[in-house]
Amino acid sequence: MARASDHGRRALLRHALSLGLSAAAGGLAQPARVDALRVGAPAPPLVLHTLAGDSIATRDLVRQVVIGTFWASWCGPCLAELPILSDYAQRRRAQGLAVLGFSLDAPDTLPAVRSMAARLSFPVGLLGSAYAGAYGPIWRTPVSFTIDRGGRLADDGWLDRAPAWTEARLQRIVTPLLSAAAPA
Repeated sequence: MARASDHGRRALLRHALSLGLSAAAGGLAQPARVDALRVGAPAPPLVLHTLAGDSIATRDLVRQVVIGTFWASWCGPCLAELPILSDYAQRRRAQGLAVLGFSLDAPDTLPAVRSMAARLSFPVGLLGSAYAGAYGPIWRTPVSFTIDRGGRLADDGWLDRAPAWTEARLQRIVTPLLSAAAPA
């Protein structure tokens, strides 16, 4: 029963955002395109512009499992999850895991972002706005999206009630993807 209620709330939010009523989603002017997100369907592209000046596109990470994680230095749950995700990513890199860290921080907080990024095992960049293309406006943090080796969306963070990464959640969602063979 709770699932139907959750589904209804998500549908209502998607509808409101598609109508441009985005004040509830942080006052963003652009409507969300979260309807493009379907687990099992091709994942919309993401490009991380790293603090080091590189660009990393999910389309270039085919045959790897990719986690795109959205966080902020002022977000307590983010600060709790990032070390867990970093440790997991470091242990699983050889199995084909790539993590891309998108910070929602403003450029004036770049020192805090750099300080946090220096402790992480994956690349980080500033998102630049709270809008992430087909992933929609990032209206809560942390939120992550997982892409399987075939480029399909394997986990939609908007659908998770408790979206912060924990070791148990990583084991449940990501570890099976790393064990799966890459498509031919």
